Amino acid sequence: MNRLLRRAVQPGFPWTAPQWPPSLPRPLPPSSLGAGYDTEWARREPVRVARAVLMDSVARGAVKVLASPRVSGLDRIAGLEAPAIFAANHASHVDTPLLLTALPARFRHRSAVAAAADYFFDRRWKAALWAFAINAIPVERARVTRRSIGQAVGLLNEGWSLLIYPEGGRSPDGWAQAFRGGAAYLSVHTGLPVVPVHVEGTHRILPRQGRRIRPGHTRVTFGAPIRAHQGEDTRAFASRIETAVAVLADEGATDWWAARRRAAQGTTPRLTGPRAGSWRRAWELEDRSPGRRAQERPGSWAL
Repeated sequence: MNRLLRRAVQPGFPWTAPQWPPSLPRPLPPSSLGAGYDTEWARREPVRVARAVLMDSVARGAVKVLASPRVSGLDRIAGLEAPAIFAANHASHVDTPLLLTALPARFRHRSAVAAAADYFFDRRWKAALWAFAINAIPVERARVTRRSIGQAVGLLNEGWSLLIYPEGGRSPDGWAQAFRGGAAYLSVHTGLPVVPVHVEGTHRILPRQGRRIRPGHTRVTFGAPIRAHQGEDTRAFASRIETAVAVLADEGATDWWAARRRAAQGTTPRLTGPRAGSWRRAWELEDRSPGRRAQERPGSWAL
């Protein structure tokens, strides 16, 4: 009688939600951070206008003072229409504001940045900050997810250009790491060109493990847009993108003719640096310093 009364007062399933078995682990609710962070708000008109003002005033001035950028190769993308995929080497947090401010206005104000979901989107304030400041979108580094790829492809199809670092993270010593297939995959599946870009000098300003910012000289070199060949798979195209960036690095360290001659001979220096000890790698990286060559070869400072 008491049991029937309790059931009448506190009815169970199916009139109430079932209880979770105590012997089974309860799954975590879907996260709204990391790869699950929704960045759509950052591309609404008021936010875009505020970001453009920030980029063209504060960011460009700060980059000019901090990095003294020398930009070349803009003539190679003069006739390129948006959208496009910009694939660059990555050595420092300075790379992104440097590259965004170096882009022509038609790309700068309508570009998104593929950013590591586990680093830039692990806290709500960080996610909001980077989504607003650079229009960052979260991308998984450890694995390819449908959400990350779908968001990137969707933005490209909507006319947004994309800045991506195929290495998947910052270089530990200033030399590049092997390129992954993200940029190549997006290009193959959207039919959009990849613009190889080489950045030099940012590692000296703010290295990966550094905590102090030291102003210096930088160099940004844009290459001619490239597309996948007929039947070329993602891995082969990614390797070709890495080679194109390596040729730009050689061009910046020497000159256009010498770099193209070595490229034709297949002797372009490796983008990942020499296979040598840390002291030798550091010495050769310093020898490529934009500050050292700025006075050797006069040119226009773009920013």
